[in-house]
Amino acid sequence: MSSIKNKVVWVTGATSGIGEALVVALATQGAKLIISARREDELKRVAENCKGADVFILPLDLADQSNFEKIKDEALNKFGRIDILINNGGISQRSLVKDTSVDVDRKIMEVNYIGTVALTKVVLPQFLKQGSGKFVVTTSSVGKIGTPYRSGYSASKHALHGFFDSLRAELHDDNISVLLVCPGFIKTNISIKALTERGEKLGTMDKATAAGLTPKECARQIIEGILANKQEIVVGGMKEKFAILSKRFFPSFFSVLIRKMAVK
Repeated sequence: MSSIKNKVVWVTGATSGIGEALVVALATQGAKLIISARREDELKRVAENCKGADVFILPLDLADQSNFEKIKDEALNKFGRIDILINNGGISQRSLVKDTSVDVDRKIMEVNYIGTVALTKVVLPQFLKQGSGKFVVTTSSVGKIGTPYRSGYSASKHALHGFFDSLRAELHDDNISVLLVCPGFIKTNISIKALTERGEKLGTMDKATAAGLTPKECARQIIEGILANKQEIVVGGMKEKFAILSKRFFPSFFSVLIRKMAVK
């Protein structure tokens, strides 16, 4: 893809962190935007920061897939097509396995995995009809590795890799591509909003998250990956990238390393 200008880009999780930064960056590059999250007032706030760009506000709750078809039709009625779907919405977790209710695991999987897959399946027929399209999926570095305190979150992100790697292979001849984005520590509110063992919000920011890359830099690298037609990118510091490489090539070493790594 040579340019984002005039492309219709749908971004979920658009009201904070990486999603909000992506929306603002895409607006500056001339994209036509569909922005989704649960809170309409926050979507309006983000739209106001897009400096005259063509932005369509489309509230959506990833945990409620019953109206996805209707929401997709609203998007198509506005712009007539969708060029890129950025599946960015989701929730995180901070709790030990032994303490965590299975209801928390179920909620995380329902939002991060089922919600993302359901929206993808709703948009896919339109991509096939157009003969083009791109799915961009914000997973996580813990979609490649597993760390303490993030078991349910990591599981949901691993699941996304399995699904979208399969989808990419199926759509190889249809001019439809998939980019998996694996952020490491990005300075967002993800840990503040993360679920504890009882499903409550943690309410504090991890030290590692506070020291992470800015959402603006993350968005820049994601857009760069889109334009370069990458299949997968890791966005983060050397610590996260080293951990992913260690897991792949030296799994026994990694299992010792991850026990000592500061992940809180």
